[in-house]
Amino acid sequence: QVRLEESGGGLVQPGGSLRLSCTVSGGNFRDYTVAYFRQAPGKGREFVAAARNSRGGYRPYYEDSAKGRFTISRDNAKNTVSLEMNNLNSGDTAAYLCAASSTIITSQTTNHAAYSVWGQGTQVTVSS
Repeated sequence: QVRLEESGGGLVQPGGSLRLSCTVSGGNFRDYTVAYFRQAPGKGREFVAAARNSRGGYRPYYEDSAKGRFTISRDNAKNTVSLEMNNLNSGDTAAYLCAASSTIITSQTTNHAAYSVWGQGTQVTVSS
């Protein structure tokens, strides 16, 4: 049974930084594409970033507003994916959820419906 444990998040001022982490247990970490989605109140689940599995060359993917501000990285020795978020603004306020799948193909990377395992979520609030 694959499980995801999330950490990080919190309250930060505009322009600040936060780091989220997602640790995968119960499976072969290298087989899993791990992604972050976010959901603000009253809105749908939005793709943020993903780190592909070994078959995908560990390639990172980013939603357009995250490019240049967010960095997703994998530590295969620690079974952990981290999302470093810089220059945060109020539009980044949301619940952030980690998701994983071992069967995703490239075209499905940004589709939340393609992910079968989800973490509990962590709140990110950007406010002065």
